[in-house]
Amino acid sequence: MKPTFKLTTAAIIVAASLSACNGDNTVTNDAKPTIPASKVLTVQDAEKFLVATEKELVQLNTEGSRAAWINSNFITEDTSALAAAADQKSTEAGVRFAMQAAKFDSVNVNADQRRKLNILKQSLVMPAPQDSAKSAELAKIGAQLNSMYGKGNYTAKSGETLSLGQMTATMATSRDYDELLEMWQGWRTISPDMKPLYTRQAALGNEGAQGLGYADLGAMWRSNYDMSADEFAKELDRLWGQVKPLYDDLHCYVRTELGKTYGEDKVPQDQPIPAHLLGNMWAQSWGNIYDLVAPEDADPGYDVTQQLAANNYDEVSMVRGAEGFFTSLGFEALPETFWQRSLFTKPADRDVVCHASAWDLDAKDDIRIKMCIQKTGEDFSVIHHELGHNFYQRAYQNQPVYYQNSANDGFHEAIGDTIALSVTPKYLKEIGLIDTIPDESKDIGLLLKMALDKVAFMPFGLMVDQWRWKVYSGEVTPENYNTAWWELREKYQGVSAPIERELNAFDPGAKYHVPGGVPYSRYFLAHIQQFEFHRALCEISGNTDAIHRCSIYNNKAAGTALNTVLEMGSSQPWQQAYKVLTGNEQMDATAILDYFAPLHTWLKDKNQGKQCGF
Repeated sequence: MKPTFKLTTAAIIVAASLSACNGDNTVTNDAKPTIPASKVLTVQDAEKFLVATEKELVQLNTEGSRAAWINSNFITEDTSALAAAADQKSTEAGVRFAMQAAKFDSVNVNADQRRKLNILKQSLVMPAPQDSAKSAELAKIGAQLNSMYGKGNYTAKSGETLSLGQMTATMATSRDYDELLEMWQGWRTISPDMKPLYTRQAALGNEGAQGLGYADLGAMWRSNYDMSADEFAKELDRLWGQVKPLYDDLHCYVRTELGKTYGEDKVPQDQPIPAHLLGNMWAQSWGNIYDLVAPEDADPGYDVTQQLAANNYDEVSMVRGAEGFFTSLGFEALPETFWQRSLFTKPADRDVVCHASAWDLDAKDDIRIKMCIQKTGEDFSVIHHELGHNFYQRAYQNQPVYYQNSANDGFHEAIGDTIALSVTPKYLKEIGLIDTIPDESKDIGLLLKMALDKVAFMPFGLMVDQWRWKVYSGEVTPENYNTAWWELREKYQGVSAPIERELNAFDPGAKYHVPGGVPYSRYFLAHIQQFEFHRALCEISGNTDAIHRCSIYNNKAAGTALNTVLEMGSSQPWQQAYKVLTGNEQMDATAILDYFAPLHTWLKDKNQGKQCGF
């Protein structure tokens, strides 16, 4: 599960497509600072601009957060219109902030001022060209692409019109080869018409990025990590190189088991795995096929969902239980307003957005979650994840508005997932949900189930932006969009299109983040970081168990170290935050290998004599 969360300050500007702005990018409202084009700018001008912009950011964020919250919890045409208006106001301000910040590129400002100016420049995911007509065109394209994806459906051979949700559910549960293939093909009929719009969006986004001083839009995205664009790309390749041996053995084992289910004529044992057989519309995570690949005697002997019921947990007590994890680390309890204003259950009288998310509405203490909680073990873990976002949001509330964000865009998800990694059998026993901790013979099943979600995702998390960077740089041209997409999927994932693709196919468009313009490297980073954070916190806590059995519950030393990092927000390069927790300024994927070490040994044994590789 990949829940979203509500960011503060400038990050609210990132979320939406850009709207039209004045061609000269100056501010016409007398209450807002204007930077004359002819003026020779000074350090004092930069400070004056940053102070004025900070005040405006606080106001925009509060207004936008409240409008978005109301819209998510009371979905009507009116609340949608109010949320859209607030969003448009923020995105237009984001264009203005970025363009004005770029005017200080040659001014010799101090390090803190430069960091704030760069945050403003890089807060735009899809920067508009400095031309009002092109800016309006880019906004229109963004809205069209989002609409095409959101309204996408497929009329099945049965005559039934299916939504993405319905097709996704079938992909997760069906074991019929032909039915899976129909769903896979059907969803990809929505995307060919996106291709000309996407091509134009890429050109306009490149022009906007170049107006801010970047080589292209991909270089702009890669420059958001306190290192050069080229260094960041090399860093991702290095990290993937560390994880790849584990992934390769997981891939080999899964391909063998799928061959037993569907036949080796359909799953050749020396070829990439057909993409429609992995339980997910995009073959990005494989947990839904656990039943096909589970080892014998993998049942851990307990069911958290059943234990929640046996211990009379309702939705609120599940949240109270997760709060107890954080207070055991030394964090202050959640404010009373959290309990008054959060949404825990789906209302019977209205539509709401049920997707789990964590919110910070005022950059002070008005933190909430919005979630239609199911009384399941999965949701109990998700709640721990969501509260990880909330405690992060509260920890950096005293930072300047520019720094009220995670150290890099992978950190927020990584922190939430780090907490969820401590929801182990040991923790469940400590809080009284289970009576005994299963012996280590049961660990393989639990580790395999997690690897099918976490490890299987990593190459997909890497290649989505690898493809876009090549598009934005011009290395991949429109006529080669689809070919390049599948070349990268085969290279990194060992996954192939199950049938030959049509000349007009645009399969990247079938993944929301591509037409939605959402950078994807953050998800790869989060999967790397969470295991390293977990390992570091376990070491700090004095843990003597295997890392996959460790929980930092009730350990104040681990809580103190975690809070130190959270309080930093984005005030320092992420490497400094990393060093506080791990002792190193460089990410290290060996924590994943440590976590899954028993599984990796087991996989190697199972793969003996097999022809692995793709």
